[in-house]
Amino acid sequence: MNLEGAEAALALAPIAFLAGFIQGLTGFGSALVSIPLATFFVPLPFALAVFAIVDFANGLRLGLENPRNAILGDIARMVPMMIVGIVTGTTLLVNLPRQASLTALGVFVLGYALYSLARRGAPATVSRNWAFVAGFCGGLSGTLFGAGGPPYAIYLSHRSLSKEKFRATMTLTTIFSIGLRLVAFAVTGLLMQDGVWITAAAAIPAGLFAIYFASKIFRAVSREMVMRWVAVLLLASGASLIARGLG
Repeated sequence: MNLEGAEAALALAPIAFLAGFIQGLTGFGSALVSIPLATFFVPLPFALAVFAIVDFANGLRLGLENPRNAILGDIARMVPMMIVGIVTGTTLLVNLPRQASLTALGVFVLGYALYSLARRGAPATVSRNWAFVAGFCGGLSGTLFGAGGPPYAIYLSHRSLSKEKFRATMTLTTIFSIGLRLVAFAVTGLLMQDGVWITAAAAIPAGLFAIYFASKIFRAVSREMVMRWVAVLLLASGASLIARGLG
């Protein structure tokens, strides 16, 4: 089904709400919901362009909520290596066996999520030097598979951060990641597809309202509950990657 114009906007707005709600709770993961669902109604390139714009607007809304909670040192370590990962991923895109790589990444993320859900107590704290690894892996996997969030989330979940600091740091990292993706989409012409900006403009309010609603819930729950949500989201992300790799 390839909807256009007002029909596409009406179909994607509820998806933007659901994706924004997830992003509002954890700071990432919106594409896990938005892209698969949107492709039932519009072509994949159109969905990628629309939700890159929507996710960037949502990220700015979350990032401006309380930016002082973000751990700038971790972000400063991740972003340069994220760029290296994006460049490396672009180079490898045409050379790697995509399905096998997608499945391998999915197995790793799924295994970590199951470990997190089974674990009792706080996770072990890791060195901040792992931020370089997380940045590179996030940039690489985001370019190759459209799934950059899990490496950042795995690293930050081991930094003994409060739920506010986790979400703020995750959000600002995501803003950089999506911003770089928007630049790539602009260069390749994806943002110039007919109807992209109009559809995004119609979907953005739904996403922003969902973030407002999710933020109220976020403030009422414990850090442990947020970390459980992150683990569940990683579980779904890993399963989705495996399904795409085997499909």
